[in-house]
Amino acid sequence: MKLLAGSLTLVGLVFLLIGFNTDYSSHAAEGHAEATSVAAHADDHAEVAHAGEAAPATEEAPANAVAHSEEAVAVDMADEATHTESAHAEGVHAEGDHVVEGVATDHAAEGSEAHPAEGHDEHAAEGHGASHDLSANRPWAAFLVNSIFFLGIGIGTLFFLAIQYAAQVGWSAGLIRVFEAVSMFVGIPLLGILFLAVTGGMHMHHLWHWMAEGIMDPASANYDPIIAGKEGYLNVPFFTIRTLAYLVIWAGAAYLLRRNSLREDVLPAGQNLFFTQRKLAATFIVLYAVTSSTSAWDWVMSIDTHWFSTLFGWYTFAGMFVTAMTVLNLLVMYLRINNHLPWINANHQHDLGKFMFAFSVFWTYLWFSQYMLIWYSNIPEEVTYYLPRFKGEYKPLFVAMVAMNFIFPILVLMSRDAKRIFGFIGLAAFFVLAGHWLDHYIMIMPGAVGYDYGFGFAELGGILFYAGLFLWVTLSQLAKVPLKLKNHPMLTESEHFHQ
Repeated sequence: MKLLAGSLTLVGLVFLLIGFNTDYSSHAAEGHAEATSVAAHADDHAEVAHAGEAAPATEEAPANAVAHSEEAVAVDMADEATHTESAHAEGVHAEGDHVVEGVATDHAAEGSEAHPAEGHDEHAAEGHGASHDLSANRPWAAFLVNSIFFLGIGIGTLFFLAIQYAAQVGWSAGLIRVFEAVSMFVGIPLLGILFLAVTGGMHMHHLWHWMAEGIMDPASANYDPIIAGKEGYLNVPFFTIRTLAYLVIWAGAAYLLRRNSLREDVLPAGQNLFFTQRKLAATFIVLYAVTSSTSAWDWVMSIDTHWFSTLFGWYTFAGMFVTAMTVLNLLVMYLRINNHLPWINANHQHDLGKFMFAFSVFWTYLWFSQYMLIWYSNIPEEVTYYLPRFKGEYKPLFVAMVAMNFIFPILVLMSRDAKRIFGFIGLAAFFVLAGHWLDHYIMIMPGAVGYDYGFGFAELGGILFYAGLFLWVTLSQLAKVPLKLKNHPMLTESEHFHQ
């Protein structure tokens, strides 16, 4: 397995290097079919507008809410287009260049003649295409997608480990060493995100639009009053400090829980550090309750700087936790098959399966709550987030993601027996992992690269690179120490666990 882990890491690193040295502007020039048709559509509307004729509606909205949404967005985006054009006249990168505004504007153009035709073309030719080409963001965005996806495995497991101590859980005592090993991985993707934060502040990429020069300077033609209003929170020094704080708190908690567990093994029989661990776990849970949301705002939601959702922190946490529980299921299944955990039975596997099943439903509840409330309320600054995802080129990915994260786990894992059968667990795990990777992809790519997305060396390289490192760290931690704790006060309860 270490040979496999090393090979995956090396191949992934090579693919990443290829991805970062690929000129994606050629892919952007070719364009996607829908983006091209939207641009052509916008040109037609502009000609009609110049002629003083009424622009005919190109398609009838499927519902009043959608039609009203496009009209509202068109008015809102028309104002932004005026600001954008004046900024372009001075040759400066403007907020209108940002993909969320640009994509939403393109879609709004389909339903209204108020938006000028030059919007789409100028965004491509003079905006990111000139000095901040959106296509150049693709390898960086792909690395961010994989960093956050694999971070979810580590931080979700660390949170689950802390819960075992804080709630004085007995059934899982025989699995503590597995949880500890996976938790120790949490620092690696955090370092990857810290790398992206630093390079973003150095303007090596433009994943986070609020980092653009002059965006918060009233004297600059690039000034954006909405983003400037968030300057107290969204500024490069504070952003980097917060990322460092997440690294210290999360990786530090994983290290301390692991260290105390190993110290407990050498204590005389009958002595333990359980209450020390419980205090540490409770402290971490309180800190994580705050940092889980703020980190989601920082790394993901701030890509679409104008957009916000009060549910986003919970939504991101649920996706990370489901990912972690899925990987834990696979890892415990692998260890049981190889007879490394003889004290673990089908009842333990069943409980892990129940967490995987339950939080798939919980994630769906949060996804629907966020989507339905924003789409139904039809507020322009909120609904623009879903226009490229649900009405643009991302729609097939968007629908497939929901199906993989909800429908397939429900169908496969609903019965009691299915949660105890390795084949069903593996099948459900495939859909859940692929679905939540796609979820992070859809959260990040539209705001970072627009329609210049794809799946190639950069995306695959990040998956292989982090997968190799995950296997290396986790299996190394499992191999270093006995997998069975010696002095845990609830170990006997775990060994006799039945349901």
